[in-house]
Amino acid sequence: MNDTAPSSPDKIVFSPPGQPVMGRVNRLGLWTLYMKEVRRFFKVQMQTVWAPAITTLLFLVIFTLAMGRGDREILGVNFATFVAPGLIVMGMMQNAFANGSFSLLGGKIQGTIIDYLMPPLSNLELLVGLVAAAVTRAILVGLAVALAMALYPGVDLTLRHPWAVVWFGLMGSVMLSLLGVLTSIWAEKFDHNAAITNFIVAPLSLLSGTFYVIDNLAPVFQTISRANPFFYVISGFRFGFLGQSDIGDTNMAVMHGAIGLGVLNAALAIATYLVLRSGWKLRS
Repeated sequence: MNDTAPSSPDKIVFSPPGQPVMGRVNRLGLWTLYMKEVRRFFKVQMQTVWAPAITTLLFLVIFTLAMGRGDREILGVNFATFVAPGLIVMGMMQNAFANGSFSLLGGKIQGTIIDYLMPPLSNLELLVGLVAAAVTRAILVGLAVALAMALYPGVDLTLRHPWAVVWFGLMGSVMLSLLGVLTSIWAEKFDHNAAITNFIVAPLSLLSGTFYVIDNLAPVFQTISRANPFFYVISGFRFGFLGQSDIGDTNMAVMHGAIGLGVLNAALAIATYLVLRSGWKLRS
């Protein structure tokens, strides 16, 4: 009589201790983080999506009344049509920063930072999830602002170069999302976040050619404007609507700015990833 039990062909084999059982990318975890961040800002959409649209529309109304009387034209279009694309992408960038700069900072202040650091997500997955959610908010704000401005008398939002609208809109949103994540890592209280918003993001946005062409500036200030990455985002985005911009009137001229923004975002993404991986001000 053989006392040895036959081996089961359906025997379950477990992974050795310490060996991950998920793939190279934790898709479920990444999607969960992304949806968590999207639902967080969408629960208060009146504040995070529609309020920025109304505020930006007020900018259009005020500056149109103050500077656009007498059928004033810039780059061959009326003032309202000229300023509208810049206001749309400015709203997108500011809200991308606002979303990216809140999550980790809020976690540190509320004591819930462990909810971001403990799940089985790599540093890159954590960064991608936060940036993707911030870009999603930026796109929703951009659509809301565009809808509001399309209803404003005298504004023409006809697309001349859709690729420029998509590329510069995304690059501007990603750039400010990454800057927001860096700010949330560095900041220890909301005052720090507000300081970056008020002294860096807002001035760079307003002094980037949103309401004027830089040819009207003195040469030294034109040089300073061309060193501002916000200038290329706003001018390139405007080119997509008007077919004209401060950085050129041809696809090739604008392409140089598009490539430069891509390189800048790649460098900023690497820097943000390295800071996040170091655990600076997050794991101490």
